[in-house]
Amino acid sequence: MVDLKSQTPCAGRVPLRVGPLSLTEDTPEHMTAIAPYIGQDQALSDALKSAHGMAAPGTGRMTGKSGARALWFGQRMILLIGPEPEAGLAEFAALSDQSDGWAVLRLEGAGARDVLARLTPLDLRPAQFRRGHTARSDCAHMAASITRLGDEAYQIMVFRSMAATLVHEVKIAMGRVVAQK
Repeated sequence: MVDLKSQTPCAGRVPLRVGPLSLTEDTPEHMTAIAPYIGQDQALSDALKSAHGMAAPGTGRMTGKSGARALWFGQRMILLIGPEPEAGLAEFAALSDQSDGWAVLRLEGAGARDVLARLTPLDLRPAQFRRGHTARSDCAHMAASITRLGDEAYQIMVFRSMAATLVHEVKIAMGRVVAQK
């Protein structure tokens, strides 16, 4: 019988360090898409707060903290990252396990915003895209979710099948930004 070994989406490709910039992989235990049933948005938010200590995020926002986050993931869609969803949430929303479907990368360091500016059309200026802001957008011609985690820290998520391409594109952009300094 074949002995298969599980690997993360970016195994062997990260971590990367270019000058002050680093690209690492986050590997959350669980990632669950949550789609509230019609008329259940507030009840879901209350249940999420009770079960996981965070309310449902508003449009383009993230709630929670490192290790347990709720991320706006599109119209009437939330992505719970970290904890396994409490079973009672199913009363208010459809739940779908996404744990194996996404590559989650963290780009940080002086110049991280400049790197992303080369890859996405988002307005990443600090006054427009603050800590806790998130957007579904294009990143190097791939559908992505981009979240600002800190002053010079961003989370970038793409479908697992695009992980190698994302790492490649971010690495090139990192090199170009560092070369300009």
